Amino acid sequence: MSVMSFSIPRTIYYGEGALEKLALLKGKKAALVTGGSSMKKFGFLDQAEALLKKAGISSILIDGVEPNPSVETVLRGAKQMQEFGPDWIVAIGGGSALDAAKVMWCFYEHPELSFEDIIEPGSMPSLRNKARFIAIPSTSGTASEITAFSVITDTQSHIKYPIVAADMVPDIAILDPSLPMTMPKHITANTGMDVMAHAVEAVASIAATSFTDPYAIEAIKLVLENLPTAYKEPKNLVAREKMHEASALAGMAFTNASLGLVHSMAHKIGGEFGVTHGLSNAILLPYIIAYNRRSSSKYAYAEKMLGIKNISEEIQRLNRSMDIPLTFKDCTEVDFSEDKFLAVLDRMSQHAFEDPCTLTNPGTPTVADIRMIFEAAYYGKAIQ
Repeated sequence: MSVMSFSIPRTIYYGEGALEKLALLKGKKAALVTGGSSMKKFGFLDQAEALLKKAGISSILIDGVEPNPSVETVLRGAKQMQEFGPDWIVAIGGGSALDAAKVMWCFYEHPELSFEDIIEPGSMPSLRNKARFIAIPSTSGTASEITAFSVITDTQSHIKYPIVAADMVPDIAILDPSLPMTMPKHITANTGMDVMAHAVEAVASIAATSFTDPYAIEAIKLVLENLPTAYKEPKNLVAREKMHEASALAGMAFTNASLGLVHSMAHKIGGEFGVTHGLSNAILLPYIIAYNRRSSSKYAYAEKMLGIKNISEEIQRLNRSMDIPLTFKDCTEVDFSEDKFLAVLDRMSQHAFEDPCTLTNPGTPTVADIRMIFEAAYYGKAIQ
């Protein structure tokens, strides 16, 4: 058996009031990276700036990270960092802000690189030459605060690239449940199903180990027990805290075990149509579980550990309870016309096959298999 590794952030602060730990940092300058206006609107950005000031750290704000962060946004942020010279990069907000900040960090430390230089997994040079990284998520979903992953969109080719580099695992993750309490219901639903997808794919991954399985199984359990409450009762602090923990635990699992076809295919259909990542995952999961059961016994293992009969049925139950459609043709978030879907189907299937996440999916999926699954998830066809 080959030598393997398992990595998580050096420090994880979690629980109500965890954000206060920013006041204990040692340093001189920090770059705060965030997305839209929600962190400002609910006072968390001002609170973070005040806590950094209390620590004697001056800061700049890099905002405007879009829901699917682009190469252009990453390069813009890196340039601002190069001009300011921070020794801390503090990403606060949704997964897109955290993902963008990670790659800004790379280009801040290595301005000579182009985006193409880091697309290949493991090709990013070492970080922490100029700055260290803190991730503060406002959603319980992407687990970017825990992982070695970032997803960046090339707006010219309409392709989402998963960037993978062990050095991108943050130095500090701060999990304060007061932040996700501000999420709208549909975002709670979509990000919560992203957690489920991370955990289920980590269990099924051919790179799963005895180190990763316990984190993934516990994450699935926490989602099943707490996502419905977080969705129906947005201010329920216990449910929010448990979903934040589930997201991080799933992240610990998949950053070490990697993922599979759910994410390969979600990356590509998201790039083509702009559909929310967690929503794509929620729709795709049952179809890919059905396909993967042909070559994997890990779903049965998970069901036994969780005391449930069928994980696909549990996922579909969650989807229905949160008004998530079971097929892409019924998705109203974006234009999912049949003509447009069929026009890009072959291209999406080929790109999903080439996605790094496909490498750790059970079995040996082909481009034709992926095309078949896309069609099943669009029309609602059963996979035998």
